Amino acid sequence: MKLNERSVAHYALSDSPADHTGFLRTWGGPGTPPTPSGTGRRCWFVLKGNLLFSFESREGRAPLSLVVLEGCTVELAEAPVPEEFAFAIRFDAPGVRPHLLAADGPAAQEAWVKALSRASFGYMRLVVRELESQLRDARQSLALHRHSSWRVVTSRCKPQAPDRWSPGLENGHSRSRDCSPTGLVEEPSSRPAGRGLAEWELQGPANLLLGRGQSPVSPETSCFSTLHDWYGQEIMELRQGWLQRARGAQPECEEQNRP
Repeated sequence: MKLNERSVAHYALSDSPADHTGFLRTWGGPGTPPTPSGTGRRCWFVLKGNLLFSFESREGRAPLSLVVLEGCTVELAEAPVPEEFAFAIRFDAPGVRPHLLAADGPAAQEAWVKALSRASFGYMRLVVRELESQLRDARQSLALHRHSSWRVVTSRCKPQAPDRWSPGLENGHSRSRDCSPTGLVEEPSSRPAGRGLAEWELQGPANLLLGRGQSPVSPETSCFSTLHDWYGQEIMELRQGWLQRARGAQPECEEQNRP
């Protein structure tokens, strides 16, 4: 691979955010024979994307090395020096030796291994494919949920033609026994034993409402027959008063007509 050293150095020293940074001890890299003895070299490493830079110090102005993290695996390894938390960057290319590094502690070792393992474009490609698969499954599930919800709503809102010849229908509306909005069946305790339904309903709208647990002041019902009886009560009283007055006025008219 041919790289423009000036462009690489500019990117390494630029203000672009780094994915991971820290001190690591190194015993060689790709193309460099390992040093089985010695304490290694302590350098400052900067990870940007899939590029791993090393510097002489944190204030270094020129990178010492560059590792392109493609086609490689990151795994734990044994360091030449005991009690070192080492890991290796191994490449599949033949003849390329692993890049051996060591962190200062187990937490730093684990953080570096995770960061380096997720830095390649191959890993990002797998993540994108997995996210696309999850998004596709979520869209299909949402579409099925909306379709089922729409079918339930349309089935509930589908109008039903009233049966004119059905005895349970009155003026095109279903009439329940208790004439309640919910259409619940009348409780046995709401009607005296031994009396028929017709006799019970002929007792008047007030008694009918009281026997069914409704207020005689304002009936809470949507049944047409109950509303008709309730609001027609005043008309019936006025008609009865008119009939009584008319009957009382007939004798007076007869006396006036006598010679």
